[in-house]
Amino acid sequence: MHRHLGFWGLTAIGFSNIVGSGWLFAAMYAAQTAGPAALLSWVGAGLLCGLVALVMIELGASRPEGGGTVRWPLYASGRLVGTLVGWSVLLSVGGTAAEISAIMQYADHYLPDIYSGRTLSPFGLGVAVALSVLLTALNWFTVRAFARLNNLVSVFKVLVPVVTVIALFASGWHSGRLTDHGGFAPYGYAACLSALAGGGIVYSVNGFQAPLDFSGETRNPRRTLPASVLTAIALAVLMYLALQLAFLFTVPENLLGHGWKGVSFESPFGQLALILNLHWLSSLLYADAVASPGGSAYVGVALNARHTYALAKNRTIPRAFMRVSERYGIPHRALLLNLVVIVLFLLPFGGWQNIVSVMGDMYLLIYAASAVAVAVFRAGPGGERMAGWVPGLRWIAPLSFVVSSEFVYWSGWHDLRLALPLVLAGLLLFLAMWRTGHNERSLAAELLTGAWLVVYLGALTVLSWLGTFKGSGRLPAPYDSLTVAVVALGVFFWAVRSGTRQMAASHARSGVSPASP
Repeated sequence: MHRHLGFWGLTAIGFSNIVGSGWLFAAMYAAQTAGPAALLSWVGAGLLCGLVALVMIELGASRPEGGGTVRWPLYASGRLVGTLVGWSVLLSVGGTAAEISAIMQYADHYLPDIYSGRTLSPFGLGVAVALSVLLTALNWFTVRAFARLNNLVSVFKVLVPVVTVIALFASGWHSGRLTDHGGFAPYGYAACLSALAGGGIVYSVNGFQAPLDFSGETRNPRRTLPASVLTAIALAVLMYLALQLAFLFTVPENLLGHGWKGVSFESPFGQLALILNLHWLSSLLYADAVASPGGSAYVGVALNARHTYALAKNRTIPRAFMRVSERYGIPHRALLLNLVVIVLFLLPFGGWQNIVSVMGDMYLLIYAASAVAVAVFRAGPGGERMAGWVPGLRWIAPLSFVVSSEFVYWSGWHDLRLALPLVLAGLLLFLAMWRTGHNERSLAAELLTGAWLVVYLGALTVLSWLGTFKGSGRLPAPYDSLTVAVVALGVFFWAVRSGTRQMAASHARSGVSPASP
């Protein structure tokens, strides 16, 4: 792969992957849940995501590699964990298909007959497939060409929210909104946590890991990656804070008779613009509703190709898919495979769309696996190779694992009841690959090393069913989230011990650290 990416290219990749069409809705949902105190939730989301990002930054700076988020769990925790994480990443291609579906929903405003009922019509499916082919074609050439086009898309994705904030405030705003209508925290400060988890705030800031998967194509990753990842998070959080303030201060007074919970729009900023006679802004927002998920899908296609390339290196899928074009430095076969998978996810099979809508959340498992990996690498053979960019990894890694576990849990039972069993189905793929592969360790040893992930996924499934995030409520809040934290902490130390023993045994057999890329 060609090392052409610099600071601004990586920052634009991270920002574009974070900001999809969700910015059009997140401010309203956050205000409904926590009122003006939602501002604290946005700051909290930025800090939590920044904490998780520190772990991944250390990995990217120490071991830069294309699709590194798929490779690091294999190095640290063995083939079972590597296969299950890789399988979840392969399934998360459905997240890109979901972004393309979102584009179709907004495009229906301009092109009739895209939908037949709640599924894509034959015409709509043709448009979606054509868009998928276009996004693949735009990723076909050098990573430098990809970065330049994504930089332009990112400028537009920044410009429209900025114009929205300025236009709304210029049209008139209501003073006292941070203290009127029940005060700054009308539903209590505990609602800030509810907004963080269930109000979509965490997921609006999620996606910051994208630059790490391009670490193998980065100039001087040790210097560039940390700054680009943290800058992308900071820019996104600042944008969301500005949008939240604009929403809080410009909602008409007559709509607040029942407090912030009573404020409801189908298209919050678009309808606000119409109420305030900003018809030009409403048109611009509808256009951005197509462009924003388009930019996220564009980056998603690029990420999927790097993941598929890494899966082939892991031997989770045939190694033919890791072939890289000598001319362009792009894994073309991986791009084509992902195009096929995206099209399959777009097909309107019965119940299929329900699966597509949740699989993007499963990429969150990468965060937890990376926290284990950085602790294993630090404690195991070759630990001296860590970049040392992040001080305090001894406590940051377990805390990051706990936060990552909460992110998965906060997805809610409605999503996890489908997603977690599908990830566990990757056990069948592991056994199939084991039978056909050249294995240095016994099956029992691999199962013992990776058992922590199977138990972890099972425990999250049970706790999700018991908890309050669309579960049965048998385990009330906040004890459900506290229980997840305690279980996650125990699993983390188990996983680190297992990984360290596995690395030490491999090092003794070969004389070379398995953490070496």
